[in-house]
Amino acid sequence: MRSRSVLDNDVKEVLVSEEEIDEIVTRIAAEIDRDYSKMEGKLLLLCILKGSVVFMGDLMKKISLPVEIDFMKVSSYGHGTVSNGKPTIVLDLHRPDLSDCNVLIVEDVVDSGRTLKYLTEYLTIKGARSIRTVTMLDKPSRRAVEFTTDYCGRVIPDEFVVGYGLDYAEKYRELSYIGILRPEVYTHKK
Repeated sequence: MRSRSVLDNDVKEVLVSEEEIDEIVTRIAAEIDRDYSKMEGKLLLLCILKGSVVFMGDLMKKISLPVEIDFMKVSSYGHGTVSNGKPTIVLDLHRPDLSDCNVLIVEDVVDSGRTLKYLTEYLTIKGARSIRTVTMLDKPSRRAVEFTTDYCGRVIPDEFVVGYGLDYAEKYRELSYIGILRPEVYTHKK
């Protein structure tokens, strides 16, 4: 049983419980094990910072295959809640062995699809052996480009969510569940 946080008061509703998160991560790990078990090359989990780090940490513990990890930071948000639509690489991936890596991009939530579409194209040009994507959450109603992830934890409605690595203004990442943030928190109408 998790202890209550002062941040819980800002959450309108729990969308994905801690137990549901564990079930989702276990399912996705089994799918990855199945799909990558016969592939040649290294399995590289590429975490997109910062929101995906909690998901990747849990996922890599449940995958039974050997994995390597690395990180990129890509920004398409300013200081608000809406993407500006232009992915910018803030921290790049530098690996001399990329051609031997089956890259699995680990994302927390897919909204417009622009970032993951951009990254898959970018890593293809950089010479990755293969590229697939996994996301904890998907908001297909927000899609601005055609993009479908290879592995998806859960499809969610178009709500602003926090917890399990997801933040608003660097807060709420530590919540053990995923919840819908009260609009008055990010519109400052408390």
